[in-house]
Amino acid sequence: MVALGLILLIIGLIASMPILTTIGLILIVVGLILNFIPIGGNSRRVW
Repeated sequence: MVALGLILLIIGLIASMPILTTIGLILIVVGLILNFIPIGGNSRRVW
């Protein structure tokens, strides 16, 4: 999700399309939140 958000963000900045930039930023933020907050009691830790 973070990778897709980053791709959309870059495409939105290059093509100067603000809707793609906004969607990319939202996907990056949601992806980072879901990555760092354990959901369902599972703690995913990367050592």
